[in-house]
Amino acid sequence: MNNFTCSLVTVALLLAGLNAFAQSFNGYALYNQQNSSSVYLIDKDANIAHSWSCNVNGNYAVLLKEDGNIVRGGKYNGNQLNGAAAGGMLQEYDPNGNVVWEFIYSTSQYVQHHDIEIMPNGNVLFTAWEVKTPAELTQAGYDGANSDKWPTHIVEIQPSGSTANIVWEWHIWDHMIQDFDSSKDNFGVVSDHPELMDINAISGGGPGGGSGGGDWFHVNGINYNAELDQIVFTSRFASEFYIIDHSTTTPEAAGHTGGNSGMGGDFIYRWGNPSNYGTSGPQTIPGPVHDPRWIKDDGRINGGYIQFFNNDGNSGNSTVDAIDAPADGYNYTLVPGQSYGPSTYTWRHDCIDNANGQSASEKLSNGNTFVNLSGEYMYEVDSNDNVVWQYPVGPAKAFRYECTYPGIQILMGVDCNCDAGGTAYIDSCGDCVGGNTGLTPCVVIFVVTASATDATAGICDGTATATITGGLSPYTYLWNTSPVQTTVTAAGLCGNTSYTVLVTDANGDTTSTNIFITESGSTGVEETHTEKLVVFPNPSTGIFELGGLGKAGNYRVQVSDMYGHEVLTLSDERNIDLSGEAAGVYFIRVEFDNARSYTKMISLIK
Repeated sequence: MNNFTCSLVTVALLLAGLNAFAQSFNGYALYNQQNSSSVYLIDKDANIAHSWSCNVNGNYAVLLKEDGNIVRGGKYNGNQLNGAAAGGMLQEYDPNGNVVWEFIYSTSQYVQHHDIEIMPNGNVLFTAWEVKTPAELTQAGYDGANSDKWPTHIVEIQPSGSTANIVWEWHIWDHMIQDFDSSKDNFGVVSDHPELMDINAISGGGPGGGSGGGDWFHVNGINYNAELDQIVFTSRFASEFYIIDHSTTTPEAAGHTGGNSGMGGDFIYRWGNPSNYGTSGPQTIPGPVHDPRWIKDDGRINGGYIQFFNNDGNSGNSTVDAIDAPADGYNYTLVPGQSYGPSTYTWRHDCIDNANGQSASEKLSNGNTFVNLSGEYMYEVDSNDNVVWQYPVGPAKAFRYECTYPGIQILMGVDCNCDAGGTAYIDSCGDCVGGNTGLTPCVVIFVVTASATDATAGICDGTATATITGGLSPYTYLWNTSPVQTTVTAAGLCGNTSYTVLVTDANGDTTSTNIFITESGSTGVEETHTEKLVVFPNPSTGIFELGGLGKAGNYRVQVSDMYGHEVLTLSDERNIDLSGEAAGVYFIRVEFDNARSYTKMISLIK
């Protein structure tokens, strides 16, 4: 496409996009231009809604926190290592432009560069280079080491006061293999170890958009999945992205065992260029790649997929691709000797223009796709690839934020419908309702039922399994067993005993049910039981009364808190006084001489 044609297309798309704002995502976009000290938040009508003036230029990315502050990478003036998107420092700013904390990561031996990621606990992940000398490279089995190389590593910091502390690290240098020199470290069969990086897979390294010949892998994007506790990152020069296990300790991350995956800091998945691990298969990422991220699995299209910006995805034109990685618990399936699947992208968007470097994308909750073409513009397309929004700025990275995001509501004083001072809110189904939405809250049917297997006579080997209808996942479970069990299925249950499970959903709503475990193989004359436990009032401010016991003989009453700790034991009493206990959920268990028992959940309020 020549420059004149490109300009005409751009103008046409801009006009079309401006006329189609009503169909676009109702939210904001946050960005900073590389090597600029300004950060901008723009609304869907292309107005600057908020801005920050920072004390140093930005190096690459900026993100909005849930409290309305921003975290960004900054260009540290004292950097001794300089390459594409070298930063050297991280900063947090409040809405008024005040620095909350600042962390310098820059010496002659290492420097922060490119991307950052805010974790749910407030910690920040970032990518960095570290220097390896020709002697170190040669000993590690590198072919032709005649200058320093800068392999990547990933650092996690925890903000503390006006600075931050390093709490976790991962280094690709700890996970190398080579088949070049059997007398050197890391020697092995590359194709037998896709979990490791062939130290000779990338012979070059270099600018990638900036100076710095030591920039070996040019890792440029990072994303964190809290549910899996995994990190995905992209390498421009390897034309590949990788997943590692973050559940490891730092020592485990330097090794090959440990963590949820059992693989330590080795790659648990990689995709894009099988030749990097000595395996045949299509090179699905033909050139530079940026901005990998898990699509939020909250009901949006392709939830759980890994989406990334494929700069040369379609015959030299940029694409946004997404794949459904073959997950198997905390690992990923791989047939020995073959490349990681899938064999091609699962979903693709052909970008309306090409970007040689950087860039980003995001799948929005309304099904649209947001694309940031670096050096060009940002735009949004609907599910049919119609452009519904566009903005004539193309930073290195930019992201959209919904009005359901707490940081937007705090910063802009809007409700979840983007109305200033509005009264819309998120209901139990996760939808924005009330206010000016015209929508009413959903009625969530949140109930739990339980099924059971009998216990063998005289042996506590019964089981009970909870089944949830409605509510909002994920759920937590609390069985009144001893000790307390917190899984969907409770085991080791005794016969002729009633058990209770308390289920709490993601909204904090609770529901419970009782299940009676019978004994298999029991003999004798069938007994008639007239008792049926009733507790009232429930909830109560302190005094509970037992009813439904009929002419029951001797019985024992045990009251436990929700963690299984016994707080009261009585015999043949119908009035239960919990006035001295803290408010909360408790379980009353009544055991009869005939070996039957019943349990009821009660709520103590103050």
